[in-house]
Amino acid sequence: MGFRLPAIRRTSFRSASKDVEVPKGYLAVYVGEKMNRFVIPISYLNQPSFQELLNQAEEEFGYNHPTGGLTIPCSEDAFLDLISHFNRL
Repeated sequence: MGFRLPAIRRTSFRSASKDVEVPKGYLAVYVGEKMNRFVIPISYLNQPSFQELLNQAEEEFGYNHPTGGLTIPCSEDAFLDLISHFNRL
């Protein structure tokens, strides 16, 4: 049993199709060793801690992400912990 964050949708990278639409106002990112896909609100982009993750992604991958999407270079647990703080604001 786990917990769900209300503003986040998660799908497995392997089962995620590029045809799966991302709703307006959201962004798809890939996180963790298994490259799980999360659909997050674009409002997260304004958060300084999320901007730091984006800077790390740029340093590690540049603008050529291996998945074709935005890859966040951190563990899935660390990502979920970070964004859980955004939901409390």
